[in-house]
Amino acid sequence: MLFSVTGIYRDGQIQLSEQPPDLAEETQVIVTFISAKEIDLVSKGINREDAANLRANLTTFADDWNSPEMSIYDNYEQNRANLKAR
Repeated sequence: MLFSVTGIYRDGQIQLSEQPPDLAEETQVIVTFISAKEIDLVSKGINREDAANLRANLTTFADDWNSPEMSIYDNYEQNRANLKAR
């Protein structure tokens, strides 16, 4: 089972934003730290209205994009280079 929940890293501990449902004690986890750097959309020619429209249009892809099967595309360029090197 895969379940994602956001959280904050503070004082050496991770504080979850919500409690995962039906979780046994000492369940293994994978923690991915996300860069807090924001993207300057204005410098890329995207205003607030355009950004809202893009987000709304791309929402339909969210379930597919976040599915475990999509992890095959993680590090795509490196994996492709490794295949060519064989």
